[in-house]
Amino acid sequence: MELKQKTMENRTIQRIMYKVLRKTGVHRDQIKPDASFNDDLNFDQVDWALFVFYLEGFFEIHLEDQEINKLSHVNNTMEMVRKRTCVGYS
Repeated sequence: MELKQKTMENRTIQRIMYKVLRKTGVHRDQIKPDASFNDDLNFDQVDWALFVFYLEGFFEIHLEDQEINKLSHVNNTMEMVRKRTCVGYS
């Protein structure tokens, strides 16, 4: 099986991440790969809770607290999701 088949495609990750951010209440004009959750998107505790809830649900993953604390920007979150959605991830 090719690696491309084993991982979720970047376009798919981007589309789902867009949906997650929109469900969290982020305006479409603010959604950019280099956007910072705290500085650019002004996430508060409620936003973080919603974001993690939708992120885990849409991507069917579970995040530990230490993983959540490392999320700072949209692009590093998409990279983490890409790695986590790889077949055989433990």
